[in-house]
Amino acid sequence: MTLENVSMSYPIPSGARGGRHSVFNDINLALSGGERLGIVGRNGTGKSTLLRIMAKIFAPSSGIVCWAPDTTVSLLSLGLGFRPDLTGSENALLACMLQGFSKQDALASLASIQDFAELEDYFNEPVKVYSAGMRARLGFATALKNRSKVMLIDEVLGVGDQLFRDKASAALREEMSEDRAVVIVSHAEAQMRALSTKMLWLGGDGKRALGDVDEIFALYNQ
Repeated sequence: MTLENVSMSYPIPSGARGGRHSVFNDINLALSGGERLGIVGRNGTGKSTLLRIMAKIFAPSSGIVCWAPDTTVSLLSLGLGFRPDLTGSENALLACMLQGFSKQDALASLASIQDFAELEDYFNEPVKVYSAGMRARLGFATALKNRSKVMLIDEVLGVGDQLFRDKASAALREEMSEDRAVVIVSHAEAQMRALSTKMLWLGGDGKRALGDVDEIFALYNQ
């Protein structure tokens, strides 16, 4: 994946100042198989927006996003794509099938998803009764089944108690391979340090930096 001069802005509603609000400008980076990019920044600096541009959900205001041919991308966010009226089991089944599983293979995956997500009997309850943490655990457990070449992870590693966070990090490391790229947005510094091979800092007001883990966290923590 390559980003060339990628910028994002939104129109400011009439009655305010007019014009556009700039989220970030002229981001350039390249991501290859086996690399793990961590993205950090304060709230509102565009981290989740950038992930959605990478996932082809949003189009940038300007610039180019290039993926290698036949590259598959998955975005893991809190409850993204879940239907609240369906049960956790039904949502997991649909998610697996959308990721390319046959119905038989998807059904065979449900027990391991339920176990990893630690939902117990709630697995058969509608997702609308779930807490944010429960939705995140279900989303993470389901996403671990995906076969995409690029996994985009948005603020999910910090959910749950410490035992679940440790389990999630260990499971993610097992899914990493030389031909799979991962992009992670999180405020959990210890996990980001353990998982990232390079990092991008979004500082707002056009500020940004790309570098190694220690360099970027020194800048972020100033």
